[in-house]
Amino acid sequence: MKCRCSHCKQSFDESAMIEASGGLKFCCVGCKGVYEILNESGLGEFYVRLGKNTLNPASSGANVKNLAANFSELVTKEGEFSKISLLIDGITCSACIWLLEKALFSLPGILEVNINSLSQKAVIIYDEQELLVEQIIEKIYAVGYTPKAYAASQKEDELVKKRRNFYAKALVGVFATMNIMWLAIAQYGGYFSGIRSDVKDLLSFAQFVLATPVLFYTGSEFFKGAKIAIKNASPNMDLLVITGASITYIYSIFAMLTRSGESYFDSVAMIITFVFIGKFLEILGKKKALETSNFLSDMLLAKVCVLEDGKDILKEPKDVNLGEKIVLRAGERALLDGVVLSGEASVDSSSLTGESLPLLLGSGGEVKSGVVCLNGQIVYEAGQIFKNSYLNKLINLLQNAELKKPNIELAVNKIASKFSLSVLTLAFFTFWFWYFKFSFSEAVVTAVSVIVIACPCALALATPVSSVCALGVAFKNKVLFKEAKFFESLAKCDVAVFDKTGTLTKAKFEVGEFFIKEGVSIDKIYSLCLISNHQISVAVAEFLKQKGAKKVELENANLSVAKGVSADIIGERFVAGSRRFLAENGVKFEESEENVSFFVGKQGELVAKFYLKDSVKPEAKALMDELKSAGMKVCILSGDVQNVVKNVADELGVSEFRAGMLPDEKAKFIAGLKQQGKNVLMVGDGINDAAALSLAHVAICMGSGAAVSLEKSDVVLLDDSLQSLAKAVKISKFTYKTIKQNLLFCLLYNALSLPFAVCGYVVPLFAALFMSASSLSVILNSLFIVRKFKDK
Repeated sequence: MKCRCSHCKQSFDESAMIEASGGLKFCCVGCKGVYEILNESGLGEFYVRLGKNTLNPASSGANVKNLAANFSELVTKEGEFSKISLLIDGITCSACIWLLEKALFSLPGILEVNINSLSQKAVIIYDEQELLVEQIIEKIYAVGYTPKAYAASQKEDELVKKRRNFYAKALVGVFATMNIMWLAIAQYGGYFSGIRSDVKDLLSFAQFVLATPVLFYTGSEFFKGAKIAIKNASPNMDLLVITGASITYIYSIFAMLTRSGESYFDSVAMIITFVFIGKFLEILGKKKALETSNFLSDMLLAKVCVLEDGKDILKEPKDVNLGEKIVLRAGERALLDGVVLSGEASVDSSSLTGESLPLLLGSGGEVKSGVVCLNGQIVYEAGQIFKNSYLNKLINLLQNAELKKPNIELAVNKIASKFSLSVLTLAFFTFWFWYFKFSFSEAVVTAVSVIVIACPCALALATPVSSVCALGVAFKNKVLFKEAKFFESLAKCDVAVFDKTGTLTKAKFEVGEFFIKEGVSIDKIYSLCLISNHQISVAVAEFLKQKGAKKVELENANLSVAKGVSADIIGERFVAGSRRFLAENGVKFEESEENVSFFVGKQGELVAKFYLKDSVKPEAKALMDELKSAGMKVCILSGDVQNVVKNVADELGVSEFRAGMLPDEKAKFIAGLKQQGKNVLMVGDGINDAAALSLAHVAICMGSGAAVSLEKSDVVLLDDSLQSLAKAVKISKFTYKTIKQNLLFCLLYNALSLPFAVCGYVVPLFAALFMSASSLSVILNSLFIVRKFKDK
């Protein structure tokens, strides 16, 4: 005898039953344990939301602690907190996501949970001071799900299976609908010229036979979606489609059996088939938009060749330990970062940074994960474990960006959820109006047209498809948006604030004129400069080294970030750096010295000064012109002296600039702009500008893909080019414009089509065509983002 489990709802043999009080029956100890945990935690509502859906039987929990310990290697840092990406097996519907979120947020230290129902990927951010990763894993197991290490390739087989299933359903729908159309032509011809009742009955029955598999097989996807919508009290497109088709189907059977009125089996088949094909094309459109992240994930399917005791051993990237020796041969891609130990190779980094020329790597050279070996062979030492590699960070950033929703999408989703309920209400009143004014047959047809023609699907697709297309396009243009919401934020920016050194200039300083007081040793100045790694200190040190300077012993050396350095040398106090820093340390100035970038003082006396030159990046002027033509105000902030900053600003045609600014002053300037209601884009180096970058609406760090750029940027320029920044602005503005076009189209479509349907001017057949066309229009308009920037 078969029983049904009270937790997972699966059927099982009575002999294996575990019975509990209250007549509850469980198929295993795991399901019994999960049921008790959920009810003790006040999460019994889950079973109401689950309805008749089934779950996978729960794990027994015997080995949960051992399994949980294996997940610690998946944890990465997210600022001050920790993050783990998981694939959660067993998610079947929105009730599962509801339960997982409720369960996880019940743990102390959980800050953010993002779960994608399609990919089953979960990204969890938590505070490691309050919570261990083992506790997160145990909680997921406890509520009946199985967490696994996330890998995009794990979903590939499911996607292929789903696509084949869609092909089969589409084939049945198209075949049956085409044949119904031929039968309908004969039936409609008889409507005008006359037709015998037995022939009409035969045609109606044939259409009924053909329409039935279309509704219940091809339309099964809509039934599933509608069931979930009803269970969660959240009407959606599937509910509208299947409600309209089912009402028409039932009415047509009634008309056929009673010979009263006309049957509309052709409309049933066409509604389901047209909308299903539209849904299938949406899937293909989304697949096209996601090609970039799939391309990146495919890189990780390869294995790494590790040298152990003189033998080549193939390992998964995640299994390679710090310090292991990796062999990289021609045609292979480096999957971990490291330093070359031996050999020489020419590598291509164009797929990640846009650098067109091959780079020659030899002993001591830095290997960045993602580069492809063109020729030669090197052995390099793994400098990072895989989860901290540059390539893995890029892939995680892009995949996480697809999980996060922009503000406009969150607002639209709220409207779409209420829209469906409004449409059903309108259809209800339309039916009764037509029923009392005209006839039952006309009331049914008109109400069905109202239900079918409305398109919350197009409204819901307006933002996400555009965002996903734009994420892929931006990455191919060497720009990585950390979250889709930054398209909207960057498009709205009306002020662009730039740091000067290293952002608008090359940061390759050269000493022009200089003055050193007689009797002052260049060795002492040289040793002072070595305290700091700032570009100006490095340039002065290099200049003095070429003049034969040597390092001397320093005492009480001190570095003041963005200001200067100080130290005692043979009993004398030396300071070096900016004019302000020296003045703060009691050094007196007799002249304005506006063009000097670096000063040296001894015992309160100015003893040396250096005039440094830094050239503007060739693409900087074009960027300034583009930003101004796009309606953005441009401002330069720099810690450099007034005259130097003014020269750069004049060369770039920028009228507003600030010189001699410290990091906290830059932050106050950004805060002031925000108080004025400005939307601010801040572009800096990510180190001295950290405070200002954190305050801006959008932060972009220059730095050739350095770790600091990945961590602090909202938008990462993979090739460190100002041209890529210009592309980022263009893509953002075009994407935001496309989203607004999609939303405007959806609103106009519904505003115009619904009154026509209510007034009875649209039959269900054309309602289905219009509804599918509106969804496809949104998809095609979004895909234009890909076409527009394809060859840029």
